[in-house]
Amino acid sequence: MKLHFYKYDGAGNDFVLLDIRDNDPQLTTEQIAHLCHRRFGIGADGLMTLQKADAPYDFEMKYYNSDGRIGSMCGNGGRCIAAFASRLGLGSKDADTGHRRLDFIGFDGPHSAEILMWDDAASVGLVKLGMRSVECNGVTRCLDGWFLDTGSPHYVQRVDGLETYDVVGEGRRLRNLAEVFPEGTNVDFIEDKPDGRLFVRTYERGVEDETYACGTGVTACAIVSGNKRLVTLGGDFRVDFESTGTAYEKVFLTGPVSFNFEGDVELT
Repeated sequence: MKLHFYKYDGAGNDFVLLDIRDNDPQLTTEQIAHLCHRRFGIGADGLMTLQKADAPYDFEMKYYNSDGRIGSMCGNGGRCIAAFASRLGLGSKDADTGHRRLDFIGFDGPHSAEILMWDDAASVGLVKLGMRSVECNGVTRCLDGWFLDTGSPHYVQRVDGLETYDVVGEGRRLRNLAEVFPEGTNVDFIEDKPDGRLFVRTYERGVEDETYACGTGVTACAIVSGNKRLVTLGGDFRVDFESTGTAYEKVFLTGPVSFNFEGDVELT
């Protein structure tokens, strides 16, 4: 079976994308894991499919972790697939801003995205994604940090010396604390930088390793810290939100997106 694929990244968090609106290849868990494998496949933190959705939505997004299993919401993935969908001609131009807007269905429900900038020559842009609201009582103190769900579950903890911190070792330990997180969790470590930004490093479940950035992760870190300017190994983000006293609403994740390449791959 031959597949045509596209490769995108959001601040170094990279994905294989497939347009399956007209032909669903029905990939197995093993085939998806193979495509994401960095030595034997294309190499990616995850795989996403773009498929048809009923009006008023432009498409539906399905996200799979690099282990081949279906995942929950992926913020960087949502921004990447919005840029991909825009390239395919989906969405519409906003009359007020002139930006292309897309509405789609993700794992956790409806999302909207806005292409703030796109440079065709360099294949890079800036994409703003609407995230789910988070109830204030859904942000709980846990261990030495906080736990909340921003479309995916996240445990956030402040540490010192994050530049050299053992993110993989400690992240794996916390992610697998079954007595605290029976379904597992993503783990984010944070530290304030001298310039006022919040430095974030994330261990992602499903990938089972540190990634260069995590969209739902930086969103969780912004909410628990109150800092809307964040930096990851892969780049800078801004997370805007409003606190009503009972919930964090109008949550928007803004960050870079790059189109890397496209090609064909044979699968057995």
